[in-house]
Amino acid sequence: ESNKDFIHKMSIANKEAKESKHFSRMVSKACPEHTQECRKLWKEAHELNLICMTIIRKAKETEEKKTL
Repeated sequence: ESNKDFIHKMSIANKEAKESKHFSRMVSKACPEHTQECRKLWKEAHELNLICMTIIRKAKETEEKKTL
C-alpha cells in the first residue's frame, strides 16, 4: 500500500473512533444504568482516537518529506 492509502485508512479508523465516542455518550444519556460501562468504552475510543491522530500526523509528515 502507498502511504496515501495508509493515511486514508487511518483517517477512516479515526472517524469510527469518533463515532464510537458519540454513540457511547448517547447510550449513556438514554440508559443511565449503563453509564459506567459507557464511560469505559468512551475512554477506549478516545485513546484510539488519539493514537490514530498521532499515526496520521506522522504519516503525513513522512509523505511531505517524500515530496521535497
